[in-house]
Amino acid sequence: MPRNKHLPLNNIFIPSKVPSKKLMIILHGRGDSARGFTFLPPYLSLDDMNYLLLNAPYSYYGGYSWYDLPPNQLEGITHSRALLTEIFDALFEEEFNAEESFLFGFSQGALLTFEFGARYEKVLAGYIAVSGYIYDVDTLLQEMNPNVNTSNWLCTHGTYDGILPFNTSKTQIGILQNGGFDITFKSYDKDHTIAEDELMMIKEWIKNKL
Repeated sequence: MPRNKHLPLNNIFIPSKVPSKKLMIILHGRGDSARGFTFLPPYLSLDDMNYLLLNAPYSYYGGYSWYDLPPNQLEGITHSRALLTEIFDALFEEEFNAEESFLFGFSQGALLTFEFGARYEKVLAGYIAVSGYIYDVDTLLQEMNPNVNTSNWLCTHGTYDGILPFNTSKTQIGILQNGGFDITFKSYDKDHTIAEDELMMIKEWIKNKL
């Protein structure tokens, strides 16, 4: 738990080995939890990175969910965005530096990385969205914080993802790119998961941003 902060979502806080104001916030997918991503910090092995793994606000079959199933996503997305705004405001008040911090999301967490991260007033060092989609691309382009458009966005997707179709994600990213949103899109031969070679690429991408 970060110092003196009572956050509105349950979480796992993993402090850095070397004191720093760098932070990576990790958002899991539907039915998972913060615990499902505890493999990531040791894998990235960034000694000066703190990690905050959040549990989504809604219970879902033994795990958690950020929003409801289609077509009822919007209420949950809006609520989760508000909670993330509150959490990020508290974290970046003094304890951590936004410009040295990262937002990482998988599946539902990837959607929130876009829907929240692109609108949030502070600019982060990097945004990583894995195997997700965007709820409303046109609205996002209209409402995004123009200052986040600094080529520090990475989106990856599996070519045979059976849960969130690859072509949907690819088309949406294309619309964002055509709308002036600078974002890198990479495809992997994988299903709805995170692949080993993809993780290696993400690790290098983060190091380059730092």
